[in-house]
Amino acid sequence: MHLGLPSEIFGVDGIIILVVVVLVLFGSTQIPKLARSLGSAQKEFKKGLDEGSKDDPTTVKAQNVVVEPTAPPTTKE
Repeated sequence: MHLGLPSEIFGVDGIIILVVVVLVLFGSTQIPKLARSLGSAQKEFKKGLDEGSKDDPTTVKAQNVVVEPTAPPTTKE
């Protein structure tokens, strides 16, 4: 299932209506504060994920490892 871009899902009219509704609900002064708080929450979330992986000794960081496919073993009858 491919969702695509918001303009493909809602169309241009839907995005314009969504922006107007957000402006009416939050007001033009609250939107920068909301965006700032969402950005700081995202930064804290990523920081918590990084700290959690450092604390967990079973976590293994991904490396650039190439695994070559092998032929299945042949049986002699």
